[in-house]
Amino acid sequence: MRLRHRVRLAVNLLNGSTLAGLGVAAAGRARLARCPGGLLVGTGYRLPVPPVPAFTLGNVILTRRAALGYDTPLLRHEARHSTQYAWCGGLVMLPLYFTAAGVSWLASGDAGAWNLFERGAGLADGGYNSARPLRPALENLRPALENLLRLAASAPGGPPAGGRAAPGPGPG
Repeated sequence: MRLRHRVRLAVNLLNGSTLAGLGVAAAGRARLARCPGGLLVGTGYRLPVPPVPAFTLGNVILTRRAALGYDTPLLRHEARHSTQYAWCGGLVMLPLYFTAAGVSWLASGDAGAWNLFERGAGLADGGYNSARPLRPALENLRPALENLLRLAASAPGGPPAGGRAAPGPGPG
């Protein structure tokens, strides 16, 4: 396992986010399997929330799917969220994430398109629409928001080296 993955594993164990992920996996009766990079993938998750294809708590990735391949865009997206948990101090990421989702929804009517965390994890890999334009009243904020998105894409946990962040949403 790479050093950066070992550090992420240790930090997410210490900050309690992986323990929370194991608890949610147990509550949702997910079947856990080890995954490269120190991650655990829980398949067959049965709780109705959140209504997304997959989500992450610490180093635990949960999905309702029967399987989640190790070399898929969705797994890479969720692995980046795992790194974000480490950088945000664990479960502190949840209110930060929901705030970013709310700002994105207010800005565009979509919780992911302008969400700094989703941008940092790679919108396309997570199945998000990157072409959601800003609401017309907010169009004058486009340069500032695009700068924030560029920063999020270059932060730890963003797209891997050699990878590319999705371009800013909407017309240029």
